[in-house]
Amino acid sequence: MKTIKQVSDLTGISVRMLHHYDKIGLLKPSAVTEAKYRLYDDQALETLQQILFFKELDIPLKKVKGILASPQYDKVQALCKQKELLTLKRDRLDGLISLIEKKLKGGNEMSFKEFDMSEYFSLLETYKQEHADEIVRYYGSVDEFNEILKDMQSNELKMARMAVKQFGSVENYTESMKNNLHHLPSLMEGYQRMKENVDDHLSFMNQLTNRLTSDLSKDPCSTEIQNIVKEMDDLAKEQHEMLNMDMGENYWGVMAEFYLTNPDYIKIYDKKHGKGASKFMGAAFKFYSESSN
Repeated sequence: MKTIKQVSDLTGISVRMLHHYDKIGLLKPSAVTEAKYRLYDDQALETLQQILFFKELDIPLKKVKGILASPQYDKVQALCKQKELLTLKRDRLDGLISLIEKKLKGGNEMSFKEFDMSEYFSLLETYKQEHADEIVRYYGSVDEFNEILKDMQSNELKMARMAVKQFGSVENYTESMKNNLHHLPSLMEGYQRMKENVDDHLSFMNQLTNRLTSDLSKDPCSTEIQNIVKEMDDLAKEQHEMLNMDMGENYWGVMAEFYLTNPDYIKIYDKKHGKGASKFMGAAFKFYSESSN
């Protein structure tokens, strides 16, 4: 048996996160002593290893819990699939590392394969050709839509980086956008409903932000703060569901990065809520993202 501290040291998973795994029923300790110390046996460690494999593949913790609890779950088959997916991820990262090494050595080779948005732009072009009536109805004219396309293409790398961070890959992002185009009429109707209720939405979000930043000396990972972030998440999901849009699996991870590193965000939120507010919010969003994904 290993204590929770020993498991944390062995795996690199924080004690706080192991407590969270216990709380949500993902990984329960094998035993709890009279002094309330959690203990983990080899079977629990093996389950934790499986969880870490899934987490490395950016599988949300809720889905991991469902997979492990499924009667159809086969550990050997899961390991084979994990190996296949991790190999693909490794090859992608190896390619990026190789490119960086060449650039550091002064090479001029340019490769943007992982950030290639050509399929996405092709999707938009096809939609424009097949649904010109909807283009005119929702964008004013084909020319205006072309201007939007041109603007996106001029920011292709920026868009691709956002897509990879929020959706895991450009391919996943493209699939999500394909769904959006398929439901464009209902999507635009949803936007109209949002416009009609935008004041209520902004007021509610501002109230949540004020509560979140009311005391910056609190622990952003505490249950109290995380419950407020959960309310923010519920509000964001409500808006996305109204639009029939996919938020992506790392929405709050992307938001966390904005609040932690974006100078504009830091300036605006620190001025409005106090020095350190932006990074406090970023830390809260980051923990929420890691705890729910």
